[in-house]
Amino acid sequence: MADIKAVVEVEHPDIVLTGAVRHDSSSTVRSVSEAGTDPTSGKFFYRVQSSDLGRFEDGLRNDHTIADFERVRETRDGKAIYSVEYSDEATVLSPVISTAGGVILDMENAGGAWHLTVWLSERTNLDRLWEYARQNDIDIELLRVNEYASLGSTDAGLTDSQREALLVAVEAGYFEEPRNATLSEVAADLDISQPAASGLLRRAIKRLVVSSLLDDSEQPNRSVTHD
Repeated sequence: MADIKAVVEVEHPDIVLTGAVRHDSSSTVRSVSEAGTDPTSGKFFYRVQSSDLGRFEDGLRNDHTIADFERVRETRDGKAIYSVEYSDEATVLSPVISTAGGVILDMENAGGAWHLTVWLSERTNLDRLWEYARQNDIDIELLRVNEYASLGSTDAGLTDSQREALLVAVEAGYFEEPRNATLSEVAADLDISQPAASGLLRRAIKRLVVSSLLDDSEQPNRSVTHD
């Protein structure tokens, strides 16, 4: 069995934030990893770049997939971080990917469509995502896929502790939306503190992304880690 990293393009008006990015064609929206944030808040974070953040926010107000939003940070170059709460009408793909034994590593808009970079424990699990898309009239296209040795049998640049933290978190449902386990529960399963679990997961996700998404020539020099 081999892990895979796949990039898929999905498009449907009910996918979260689709209305906002269609309203503001200048916007670029990308998900922010939530490791270490409050899993019970119901808030999800996105980096946004736009020539007019006010226009993007008008799109958010009229986006039926968004129940509430807040601009939590802004820089001078048209970039901001938003927290959003999804409405009951929103289509969220992470639960089906989590059920298929996977994790969304990245989500970025491509016009009115979305590019999802997902990690799955095996290639055949892509079938579940395609079946869900077919049942819900979601346009879906596989852009590329790469196979890797199983996360359970190779380090992929991870330390033993980082690999264990990822596997425990996936098994517990920490990466699902809504989450089936809190960070405190993952920490308890690992028998470590909550801050230590948060740090392990952040470093493990970063290492997994670097190992999966970058060619060898693009990868930064690895520093020695002991956790």
